[in-house]
Amino acid sequence: MRLCLFDDDRLGLVRRDPVAGDLVHDASAALEALPARRYPFPRHDLLVAALPALRAPILAAADAQPGRPLASVRLRPPVANPGKIVAAPVNYRKHLEEAEADPATFHAAHVRKIEETGLFLKATSSLAGASDTLRVNQPDRRTDHEVELAAIIGTPCKDATRENALGHVAAYAIGLDITIRGPEERSLRKSPDTYTVLGPWMVTADEIGDPAALDLLLEVNGEVRQRANTRDLLLDIPALIVFASRFYTLEPGDILLTGTPEGVGPIRPGDTMHAAIEGIGAMTLRVA
Repeated sequence: MRLCLFDDDRLGLVRRDPVAGDLVHDASAALEALPARRYPFPRHDLLVAALPALRAPILAAADAQPGRPLASVRLRPPVANPGKIVAAPVNYRKHLEEAEADPATFHAAHVRKIEETGLFLKATSSLAGASDTLRVNQPDRRTDHEVELAAIIGTPCKDATRENALGHVAAYAIGLDITIRGPEERSLRKSPDTYTVLGPWMVTADEIGDPAALDLLLEVNGEVRQRANTRDLLLDIPALIVFASRFYTLEPGDILLTGTPEGVGPIRPGDTMHAAIEGIGAMTLRVA
């Protein structure tokens, strides 16, 4: 299933019509099956946690609604309440090599192998959707694009093994990890508002045959900047889940950004970014 949140946080099922293209069917009626919660609220995302049980209600609700053209809705982040956003630095070999070769841009303190650097966390307030405008936070400093495959955790996970790691993934999406260059810690430079774009929807894991063989593409103003395949990850998705879950419990709705390939470059107000990942889709964002 391709699931989106749209407009005022309506739940949508995205289906491809051979004539009309992508259509969004309102499946919000299925949300009535979610448990009512009172304060203190859980740290995880209720919808993502309930996806297996909601599959039939979502399909039934979508069948009862006409499809709306994708261009007529505002796509919000497909995960409304992630407990945390976990990100992998320099996780493609060629990106590590380009960073090592350009110390003027990539601060030497941050250019190490991922096993040495470890993972980092981004503020959940940085989350944006495919229809949002990316707003440059520090216009006097270089701000870069980074396209990544995002894995969305579906079940609680602590001390995962390589054998069971992928079983904890509910869905995948395109992630944009926007970065201010400089000496500060990554979590600060990558956490301004709109600096974590997730979208255009989430594709349930059963729809993705092999997450280790997906083509990625990012263009800025029509120019190809990044083109790679997830087979080139230094630590693949199972290894990242094992790594992360050694330190903290991964919970439903947590977002794992798996790293960006070579070709990162600056973006400026007025630019248009187009990102695509095989098996998931594509999204276009404006920079302001």
